[in-house]
Amino acid sequence: MRKTFEIFWNSLLFASQELRKNKLRTFLSLLGITFGIFCIISVMATVSSLESNVRNEFKSFGNNTIYVQKWPWGGGGSDYPWWKYMSRPNPKFREMIPVKEKTSLAGNVAFTYFNASSIEYEDLLLSSVNWYGVTEEFSLIQPFEIGFGRYITTSEFNSGAPVVTMGYNVAEKLFDNADNAVGKTVDIKGRAVKVIGVIKKQGQNLLGGWDFDNNIIIPYVFASQIGNANRSDGFLIVKGKENIPVEDLKNELRGVMRSVRRLNPKQEDNFALNDVSSGTAQLTSIFSGMTIGGIAITILSFIVGIFGVANIMFVTVRERTNIIGLKKAIGAKRRTILSEFLMESAFLCVLGGIIGLLLVFLLTFFLTYVLKFQVTISWGLFFGAVTTCILTGILAGVIPAFIAARMDPVVAIRSK
Repeated sequence: MRKTFEIFWNSLLFASQELRKNKLRTFLSLLGITFGIFCIISVMATVSSLESNVRNEFKSFGNNTIYVQKWPWGGGGSDYPWWKYMSRPNPKFREMIPVKEKTSLAGNVAFTYFNASSIEYEDLLLSSVNWYGVTEEFSLIQPFEIGFGRYITTSEFNSGAPVVTMGYNVAEKLFDNADNAVGKTVDIKGRAVKVIGVIKKQGQNLLGGWDFDNNIIIPYVFASQIGNANRSDGFLIVKGKENIPVEDLKNELRGVMRSVRRLNPKQEDNFALNDVSSGTAQLTSIFSGMTIGGIAITILSFIVGIFGVANIMFVTVRERTNIIGLKKAIGAKRRTILSEFLMESAFLCVLGGIIGLLLVFLLTFFLTYVLKFQVTISWGLFFGAVTTCILTGILAGVIPAFIAARMDPVVAIRSK
């Protein structure tokens, strides 16, 4: 064991000395490995981080939550029958009560609709600010944290009180600091509205879903007074009870909605029941394709790296033929010569991989700033990169190392 370690250590020292002596060759070899690892890890890290962020945002929609809407999710393309869905009626606030009473598998039911208007505070005006007019159970289905102040109370929901819970970015634009917003009075469509709370900052939203940072929340009753709720694209949100399969909830909800809208057995549904599972299925397909592309890039870089390093090692063996002959003449064994060249090849690749990883770490900060979501390198990718470098070094150096180890010492010494 000790002898094996000595051979390993001496081979490592000899490899580092030879790499320092041939700086240009070492630089060119490192450049190829560094670029390969940089491409592999940067692509895989970006795809992995993007998938993680998108999946987390999908989870925010609720794993056992059904959205009763006019339009089904995932529409698009030339074959999308938009004319069929355009004639459907929008879900109405009055449908919420019978749905809640008749759906035994539902835990919470809420109604919401979007609208937009300007918001004024003193001499400052924000135009086209989106707001959600929501019913009381909305926060139980789509939870969020209050950073300052409080949320809307039951009595305020029932009475349609002119109060607002603001998104963090909206509050900052109006009052400079979000913590200054609570207690202030703003003007929304000619009505004086009191700011009672500010939602804690959520961060970038990739899917364009619930953007609590840049929108505001007001009671539905009050929202219907300042906006035309009947003409807006409102929708119901139904969250199932604990441990209720989403398909069971969807099947029961379909029957309830057909009953509420008095559809006979021959009529098609004039509503859409959207849930996260349909979105995650498409997501899995998309990211599977991206992962396959990343694997293809990895394999290509792996092959290019092997040939590049192998070419360098063949040149190295040719240059050191005399030295190899002298070593074998004074008693160096084949495994010693073999280990020296394999070590040099692997050391070269690992060093290039480390430089590539350092560059990727720097790239993650840049991508996080540009893409507005956290790009990270997982431990799996890190150890995968190191393993790839070692394998590349061994595979690239194995043939030149065998050639060196099997040289005839007399022939090797006489070579020029």
